[in-house]
Amino acid sequence: MQVRTLGQHLEVSALGLGCMGMSFFYGAAPDPAEMTRLLRAAVDRGVTFFDTAEVYGPFTNEELVGQALAPVRDRVVIATKFGIRHGEDGPTPVSGVDSRPEQIRRVTEASLRRLRTDHIDLLYQHRVDPEVPVEDVAGTVGELIAEGKVGHFGLSEAGATTIRRAHAVQPVTALQSEYSLWVRDCEAEIVPTLEELGIGLVAYSPLGKGYLTGTIDSRTSLADDDLRRMLPRFTPEARQANQALVDLLRQIAGDRGATPAQAALAWVLTQKPWVVPIPGTTKLHRLDENAGALGVELDPDDLRRIEVAASRVQGERVPEQLKSRFGR
Repeated sequence: MQVRTLGQHLEVSALGLGCMGMSFFYGAAPDPAEMTRLLRAAVDRGVTFFDTAEVYGPFTNEELVGQALAPVRDRVVIATKFGIRHGEDGPTPVSGVDSRPEQIRRVTEASLRRLRTDHIDLLYQHRVDPEVPVEDVAGTVGELIAEGKVGHFGLSEAGATTIRRAHAVQPVTALQSEYSLWVRDCEAEIVPTLEELGIGLVAYSPLGKGYLTGTIDSRTSLADDDLRRMLPRFTPEARQANQALVDLLRQIAGDRGATPAQAALAWVLTQKPWVVPIPGTTKLHRLDENAGALGVELDPDDLRRIEVAASRVQGERVPEQLKSRFGR
């Protein structure tokens, strides 16, 4: 597995593994024993970067990751997140954000216990809290770093101004944002900011929440508890309109003996050497397929054709009522 560096010093596998779908978001959770085997298989294949969060479940995803990776803890980088308010006693709906310093400390201690570790390699603020100055957030995480409980500080879906303010207090190692060839909001202002400050970009949903794999079309039925049902880009009409993009990926990939998913991941990997995609999966053959993207090379003509097709994507990535949680 190739490696990349986030920030100044955090070396990770060039492809990480997003663990959310192993217990959250995409309908009924898979068998935890199967997911444990998948996580350990990922380590065997050279994946060193694993992404989870307190709110995934809530709690159950951190517990899964912690149990699965405990025997190989010295070989992996674990990232988790704080700052989303939710029920304390079970899977209740997300109810807002909370990044008060005392809350950060409380949930970090809880995450350490669930992850079965004495330190979190990369700790993100999951979403910006407009009620708490980001300087206070950065300062609190800086204290946790000084105490040895956290290795690096990260932000998720933060805007350029917030990134600069936080970085001035405690160096930000990575920004996690949705980034793929059909979600490129961060390119205009945020990517240049990251490049200037030496901050890595961790790209979640680099396969468009599964759509760019070519396995979903307008006729695909999503389960009632699949949260993609609430996304405008996953209406049957939007999926049908965006089929042309997947068809192009399939054509480009086919010319190289690759799959649409591998072409989509190769596109992300070509953007910057400090971008690390974290595709999620619950299937071993998809894990291997994703890793194959590292051997796919796109030429300038491929990139040009993808650019044209991606510019025609229809459907917002999130509902209108959730837009305020992104890019603050």
